[in-house]
Amino acid sequence: MKIKDIRDLSVEELKQKGKSLSEEFFKLRFRLSGGQLESPAVVKKVRRDIARVKTVLRERGL
Repeated sequence: MKIKDIRDLSVEELKQKGKSLSEEFFKLRFRLSGGQLESPAVVKKVRRDIARVKTVLRERGL
């Protein structure tokens, strides 16, 4: 997800997106440890998306 798309979301949508990404990250970690994940790059992508969402939320809080 690009930062431009994230900045267009409202605060409530950002919180919801952050929560869903965190849940997805949790599931991906289990699949990665079990060897069922085809591409480990997905974990990195989701982690960065979570950071982007948190960054935008923090910016709006200031």
